[in-house]
Amino acid sequence: MTDESRGIGGTVGPPWSVDVLADLHAGVLDEREAAELWPLVNADPEALAIIEALEATTADLAELANEPVAPMPAEYAARLDAALAAEMRATPAFQGAPERRQEQVAPVVDLAAARRRRNKRIGWGAGIATVAAAAIAAVAIVVPTTREPDSGGIAQPAPSAPSGPSVGGDGGGAEALVGKAIGVRDFGSLKTEERLDACVAAAGMDADVRPEGIRPVNVAGKDGVMVIYTTGKLAQFRIVAFGADCGPGNPSVLFDKIIGAK
Repeated sequence: MTDESRGIGGTVGPPWSVDVLADLHAGVLDEREAAELWPLVNADPEALAIIEALEATTADLAELANEPVAPMPAEYAARLDAALAAEMRATPAFQGAPERRQEQVAPVVDLAAARRRRNKRIGWGAGIATVAAAAIAAVAIVVPTTREPDSGGIAQPAPSAPSGPSVGGDGGGAEALVGKAIGVRDFGSLKTEERLDACVAAAGMDADVRPEGIRPVNVAGKDGVMVIYTTGKLAQFRIVAFGADCGPGNPSVLFDKIIGAK
């Protein structure tokens, strides 16, 4: 049950509307609203407690699909079978010889047994997909790699695909990623904090300033790592994205922008 009395009049912030937090958690708000709300929520213990409760509820509901289903009591199954048979007998299209009616009336199934059969079919499908994937891999190994004329006859490895969510070349759309990146320290293609520090120093920034969050991003098709800093102003952040090739003498800054309250 939601508390409709909180956050009346569209005001965002303490006291929080549970409905607003639920929409934020579900990802139904637009990117601009989400980017404005997540920093406020992350700074408010009461709001975070509600988000954590929503997360726990979502996880509990997801686990229900794996819970065993008790078989239907024989008494009720028999009554349903009888009702279905009576309905079939009353339908002209299904009237005929007794043996025909016997074939047409399906017994009520055990839900647990039906789920086991479904899972078995899913298992077969997954097995087929695995065999197909193995066959494709085998073909890829057997078929010679096309060599470029200027490669010296040596097959060149394919470049790795950019990791992380996509944002524009100017950082457009990165605002929506800030909320869930706060507290994250995923160095992506840079691998280590030492490499990131080298990129930060190459960009003329202070490597001793601890970022609020670090996560991989795909910046207009380029593999990068987005770093989030506070600015000293409430709900305002500086986000800087470094390319995967950054390092000493090469900052490779993909974008550098201020977001949030001005």
